[in-house]
Order: sequence, then C-alpha cells, then structure tokens
Amino acid sequence: MIKKEECIKRYFNMWLSKDGSCLNEIFEFNVVYSECYGPEYRGIRQIIQWFDDWNERGTVIRWDIKQFIHQMNQTAVEWYFECEFAGQISRFDGVSIIVFNDNGKIIDIKEFQSKAEHEFPYGKL
Repeated sequence: MIKKEECIKRYFNMWLSKDGSCLNEIFEFNVVYSECYGPEYRGIRQIIQWFDDWNERGTVIRWDIKQFIHQMNQTAVEWYFECEFAGQISRFDGVSIIVFNDNGKIIDIKEFQSKAEHEFPYGKL
C-alpha cells in the first residue's frame, strides 16, 4: 500500500513542479488514462505529450490528497484540484481509480470530478 501511495504522490507532485521526467518510471508502456472531462490517452507517449502540452499553457496550483482506499491491485484516491489554464482558474474535487501491475507501475487511471462548491438546498445540519 505504501509503495502505491508514494507512486501516486510522486505523480501528483510532477504536475505541481511541471517536471515529467519520471513519467516512464510511474506508468506502464501501454497505460490507459481517462480524464474526468472526456479525453483519454493511450500509451506512455501520449501521456508525455499531454503533460508537456498542458504545462505550456497551464499551471497546477494545488492537488491535495484527501484519502486513499486500497483493494488488491487497485487504489482509489480522493483529491482536491486547482489550476490555472489559458487564463482561467478551475477548482474541483475528484476521485481517481488507479490500477497497478505486478511491477508497481500504473496501467490504468479513470478520473471523476465533482464541483468543489456545494449547495445546500435544505440547509446545513
């Protein structure tokens, strides 16, 4: 569990530092990465290209981990994300479901998002 958590933390920190030099160490060659708003990247080459292209126009401001949930070769991580991209600030909560292979590399990620600002139509308890 600790190795998986450290791998995920390392990946999130790559976005904060804009340093993708270790992406090959974290992801399996044939990885599939589905972002929460639609794009899907297939293979490490596409992930590296996406990382480089995105970081030319954007900056991740925060990517805070709230909790990890482990089950066999899968880890779910709940997080808060904040970025500036093309002059716009975005903030949202999210969950990633991450699958690891036997070598500890990520082979699949599926991201899901929720608005960070919540409404309380019936009031707060």
